Amino acid sequence: MMRVLITGGAGFIGYHLARNLSAKGYRVDIADNFARGVRDDSLTALSRHDNVDVRHLDLLDAAAVEELSDEYDAIFHLAAIIGVAHVMKTPYDVLTKNYELLRHAIELGRRQKHLRRLVFASTSEVYAGTLRHFALEIPTPENTPLAVTELAQNRTSYMLSKMYGEAMCLHAGLPVTIVRPHNFYGPRMGLSHAIPELCNRAFQAGDGRLKVFSVSHRRTFCYIDDAVEMIRLLAESDDAAAETFNVGNEAPEISIEELARKIIRVAGKPLTICPQDETAGSPRRRCPDMSKTIAVTGYRSRVGLDEGIERTFTWYLENVFARQGLCAV
Repeated sequence: MMRVLITGGAGFIGYHLARNLSAKGYRVDIADNFARGVRDDSLTALSRHDNVDVRHLDLLDAAAVEELSDEYDAIFHLAAIIGVAHVMKTPYDVLTKNYELLRHAIELGRRQKHLRRLVFASTSEVYAGTLRHFALEIPTPENTPLAVTELAQNRTSYMLSKMYGEAMCLHAGLPVTIVRPHNFYGPRMGLSHAIPELCNRAFQAGDGRLKVFSVSHRRTFCYIDDAVEMIRLLAESDDAAAETFNVGNEAPEISIEELARKIIRVAGKPLTICPQDETAGSPRRRCPDMSKTIAVTGYRSRVGLDEGIERTFTWYLENVFARQGLCAV
């Protein structure tokens, strides 16, 4: 049985990846400090699987990392300070702690006896500087030259931590695959991201008005089940070693206003969209070229946006909104 470690595995992507790998017969160790991830009913149920082990572990603690096994076939490094709200509050921590988290993951990888792959979760934010200062090709391929936004901007700290992380991985002497997630969404995501945030506002709206920020900004979205399947296939592919891949959907590219209208339909409430200011530092467009990822994995997303929004809203309604269940921050 293949054994894998998922750092930050109690979070949104980590939980769904662990569920995917567990179902495929992998032995899965989840390591998380639970700064953002929560021990909700979903994680508790997953931890009861015979091939899943959930560990409360701080990857910043080198001594604790030393206690981890040297028998992993793959390490999926997802642990990081993420989320615009957190990045804006603690940019220095983003720069220093994201570096330390990855350094410890690489050191762990180096002492593995038979490591086949270290998968590093970067970000689509690495393209934001090119979009702002130059002509960014959209859909955007992975070989796009990267530029940075203004260094004094708090949000730049996250981009820089991931760019530096990509370079660390490529020079670490390990079998690495870098993935750049593009607007994943789905159950158990927390409420500080576009789709669950709008779902929450639509549910809470009592005056017939739905506030929507950055209405003209355009995005493509990828349902989490499709996203983690792509990541798994990349981790298993020899052709993905020492390569960087977009993970997401190339279409449909829609405005945030169009997204809000879809959520209003699912919520079933007569709401009027009230446009708000643009979110500071948010790219006006984001759309990945998926041709490289599809060529290596042979996989195309199966969950359409309308279906994915309905699944997501229903999950939040049943698990968070109606009964005030635990939710990531």
